[in-house]
Amino acid sequence: MNFFKENIRIAVFSIQTNLMRSLLTMLGIIIGVSSVISIITIGNGGRDFIVGLVRDMGQNMITISVNHNRVDASQMISRRDISSIRAMEHVRHASPQMFMLGSFATATNEGMSLALAGNSDLQHVLGLQVQQGYFFTEAEYRGEVPVALIPTAGAMDIFGHTNVVGQRVQFTVGGQTETIRIIGIADFAIAAGGMFGDGGNPLEGMMDGFDAGGLIGDAVMVLFMPSSVIHRMTGGAGTYDNLSIIADDERNLDAVGSAAVNQLYITHGNAGSGAYTAVNMANYIDLLDSVINILTLFIAGVSAISLVVGGIGVMNIMLVSVTERTREIGIRKALGAKTGTIMMQFLTESVILCLIGGTIGFIIGVAIAAFVAWFMGIPIAMAFTTVAIAVGFSSAIGIFFGIYPARRAAKMLPIEALRRE
Repeated sequence: MNFFKENIRIAVFSIQTNLMRSLLTMLGIIIGVSSVISIITIGNGGRDFIVGLVRDMGQNMITISVNHNRVDASQMISRRDISSIRAMEHVRHASPQMFMLGSFATATNEGMSLALAGNSDLQHVLGLQVQQGYFFTEAEYRGEVPVALIPTAGAMDIFGHTNVVGQRVQFTVGGQTETIRIIGIADFAIAAGGMFGDGGNPLEGMMDGFDAGGLIGDAVMVLFMPSSVIHRMTGGAGTYDNLSIIADDERNLDAVGSAAVNQLYITHGNAGSGAYTAVNMANYIDLLDSVINILTLFIAGVSAISLVVGGIGVMNIMLVSVTERTREIGIRKALGAKTGTIMMQFLTESVILCLIGGTIGFIIGVAIAAFVAWFMGIPIAMAFTTVAIAVGFSSAIGIFFGIYPARRAAKMLPIEALRRE
């Protein structure tokens, strides 16, 4: 233990004696460690944030898609198909999703409109939270009642206030105009996470490009409405090319998807045609998680190149230190110091040099990650493995690049070392 403490004392004294040189030597280690730590921390936080958003949108959800190249109009998903699937075991909600671009007009405003349509389960499929009023019912969907909900931000932009329940909007699509009664305000549940702003929603941001073009007007309205109304206005057949299903448990997703696809094949008599495909949203979440992890590790690996450069700098300075302290080495060996003792002395100095640089780099990396996370509005994810990487990398570089100078010092012959000036 005394031997170990003495090595540390000598190493610290040597670093203090050549403080500026030591700091410049540690600079490469500091830059490398801070880069790796900040990238891994930001990457983990961004991954958790993005995957969390996707999970919130697609939790317990599976989507049935229709291959248009393998079906005719009679084999599309019908309302009867949807009713049958909704009655299946483990199915909690099921709704088609339609996106229709049109225009709207009120007494004081007009502009472009995006209709998100489906049945009464659309609220759960889109993750909507009703703030005022109510979501349209299954009876209103089946009765093709022209009602809709709008987001809070849309109500403020178009009407200047959120007390809009009962207001009327002229909605035009496919050359047909319908008077739509607003029955409520609904916002995306994931908007609470801060990504889309207070009370906002992602689709309004998506429509900004249309605003800039000035195609119809300055305002954009998002409508959540029964798809049956869209079918009536456009003369559609009342069928769909997709169906989103929410299961009662994530473990039942695959079973529900397979059962729904089989039910469609049986109903339409086209088994084996490959007309219907079930896509488990959980698979996309896992894939997204893996992709972000790979990108984070790749960028961190590129940043770690500076650690190698810093290690070469450490080896260079340690070689200089060996040359400068040749007489000291000769005196110690003449007094009986063993080869392993001399080697351990210089190796300890190299490791301490790298550990100090790694510690400073770790602090700087965490500070950078915290600032970026705060600026981007994402959580900071500091894991124990990140700390282990900082300490492990620093120690490994100190040992690897310190071995050669330490061996060179340890192999000096006492007589030759004492002869040098």
